[in-house]
Amino acid sequence: MCVDMLMFILTENVLQNMWSEPQPFVVSVSVKTRGCDGYPDEDSDESYTLSVSEGQAVLRSVSVWGALRGLESLSQLVYQDDYGTYFINKTEIVDFPRFAFRGLLLDTSRHYLPLHAILKTLSRTFPDLSNKGAFHPFTHIYTQSDVIRVIEHARMRGIRVVPEFDSPGHTQSWGKGQPGLLTPCYKGSVPSGSFGPVDPTVDTTYKFMESLLKEVKFVFPDSYVHLGGDEVSFACWQSNPNVRKFMEKMGFGKDFTKLESFYMESIMNMTAALNKTSIVWQDVFDYHERIPQDTVLEIWKGEKYQAELSRMTQAGHRVLLSAPWYINHISYGQDWRNSYAVQPQNFSGTDEQKKLVIGGEVAMWGEYVDATNLSPRLWPRACAAAERLWSNEEKTLNADLAFPRLKEFRCELLRYWKYVCNYSLSTSGYCGY
Repeated sequence: MCVDMLMFILTENVLQNMWSEPQPFVVSVSVKTRGCDGYPDEDSDESYTLSVSEGQAVLRSVSVWGALRGLESLSQLVYQDDYGTYFINKTEIVDFPRFAFRGLLLDTSRHYLPLHAILKTLSRTFPDLSNKGAFHPFTHIYTQSDVIRVIEHARMRGIRVVPEFDSPGHTQSWGKGQPGLLTPCYKGSVPSGSFGPVDPTVDTTYKFMESLLKEVKFVFPDSYVHLGGDEVSFACWQSNPNVRKFMEKMGFGKDFTKLESFYMESIMNMTAALNKTSIVWQDVFDYHERIPQDTVLEIWKGEKYQAELSRMTQAGHRVLLSAPWYINHISYGQDWRNSYAVQPQNFSGTDEQKKLVIGGEVAMWGEYVDATNLSPRLWPRACAAAERLWSNEEKTLNADLAFPRLKEFRCELLRYWKYVCNYSLSTSGYCGY
């Protein structure tokens, strides 16, 4: 893919056009921009054109990432009849994504996801390659080489890897490896023996975070890093006399949102100093932190996400939408239809505000999800959100019209992975793979 033109020849009896007998079929791929040693980023051009005619398909793109998208589309155009013969119809496609950020959040904190489960999620095409991956059965940790392997596996498929290191809350596991990082909770005037969020009152916390973020910069090539900032319980901070003394010294009074703001502002500034862009959960905005203007806010709260989109873009921040796509939540019936009702730019605001919505993210939180049920929970339900984030809004708004596409794609997934998506889309039907 690093040259100007590649040609693939599918031999006789492999592929047949609707208008001819079986014959060789040539796929030509032309990439305008040389080089494929880099990583996909927020400015990557993923557009492509694809022309399928008698005996050949011609794919043209500006970048290697667009070529990857085009090859995926080409693979989905090929279909098989009841006798095992493959066909492809004549077609002309001009395609590009609606949003640059189309994310899938994998929660590796609540239930450890083995490396092979992560790689399988990234790779629809060759799952057997990732099945040979392994993880340490006792430590259940990711080494730096594991992370690099995931990043490279993703890069070869045009996928960005954005890490989230959520703090100051959700950090109990951090405390086990970093004594003094978490706030000691008190019962009356004595420590209770339990610990709360990261302790934002001591210098050692910020030295640790600076060291962590420097390693993140070294390992993760993407320009974004997610800093979390959500669901912080203030009870432990309130119980700790040293924290209360720090609050008084800083003039925060009894407003612990100001203490969280102090902490988050500090680590966002560290991230900026490393030439990384912070993503944070909307809580950080809600607490009125002095947020760098290039910070990306991610909306996760409530059903009225349109009001949140309006409020945050009015402040000039770029925004990601996640709230309506928490697919770790499951229900009886065709809950995939809800994904097609989501309209990320349908809110009260100017055209300039709507341009600040850079995409969305499907969230697969891990309270009740591990490697055994990750794939069936994800697929094909995540495909609905993926189509909404890639394709023209008007053409993907109708769930009834989307159903045949999603049904066929589910069958394609079953053809490749066999068991991966045992979630059925409707009350009846059959997939012959």
